[in-house]
Parts: sequence; C-alpha cells; structure tokens
Amino acid sequence: MLDWATFFSAIALVLVVEGLLLFAGPEAMKKLYAEAALLDHKMLRSIGLGAIIAGVVLLYFIR
Repeated sequence: MLDWATFFSAIALVLVVEGLLLFAGPEAMKKLYAEAALLDHKMLRSIGLGAIIAGVVLLYFIR
C-alpha cells in the first residue's frame, strides 16, 4: 500500500534537488535548458525514458 508520507517526501526531495541546482548554478541551468530546447522530441523522450528506467531500477535496489 502507498504510504503518502513517503510519496510526498520523495516529491519534496525532488524539489530540493532541483532548487539546489538552480540556486548553485543558474547560468549553467539556463544553458542546459537552452540546449534541451534545441533537441527534437524523440531525443527528449528517450532521455526521459532513460531517467524513468534509472529511477525505477534505483528504487528496486533501495527497497
């Protein structure tokens, strides 16, 4: 069964990490976003799928 506290903790952790990246290197993040905007949809979907798979595998080994 889904533990809502764990779910919201995970969402909060994602926000903290993204916030740290933007806070620590705003120029690098702007450059990264600009470069990502130039990629075609297929490449962005492939990167997203890779991130999903990596996250699921990591969760599998953690739990």
